Amino acid sequence: MMIVKLRKGTFQHIENELMDYHETKKEIVRLKNDILHASAPPDYTGGGRGNWPGDPTGRIATMLVSHRKIEHMEKVVNAIESVMERLPEDKKKLVQLYYWSKPRNLTWDGIALKLNVSRRTAINWRDEIVYAIAEKIGWS
Repeated sequence: MMIVKLRKGTFQHIENELMDYHETKKEIVRLKNDILHASAPPDYTGGGRGNWPGDPTGRIATMLVSHRKIEHMEKVVNAIESVMERLPEDKKKLVQLYYWSKPRNLTWDGIALKLNVSRRTAINWRDEIVYAIAEKIGWS
């Protein structure tokens, strides 16, 4: 298997997607709820306005853009989940420690120590995970 080198920006983008994974899942639910409840705009008799445009064309345009955004986010989330399902426990732990721990207190040396591997091995694992996600998304 030949691994295509990712551009630095693409690599960093995938890392950011990994860091934002849990928030992205919440955002997908929120956007879907917005679309679901926007078919008929609520009757605003009190102060304030809804977050959907008042005209039907604007509302449809907003729903279409939201739909494309949801599609993209679901593609990324599905790629992350697909890769995570196939990882051995030690590599899953790396993702949890490096990307999903808030605040992240560990350096690569600390993560390597917790995983009982060398710093280089931990970084190699990270690279493998990011490349696998890139391939699933179709960015490699």
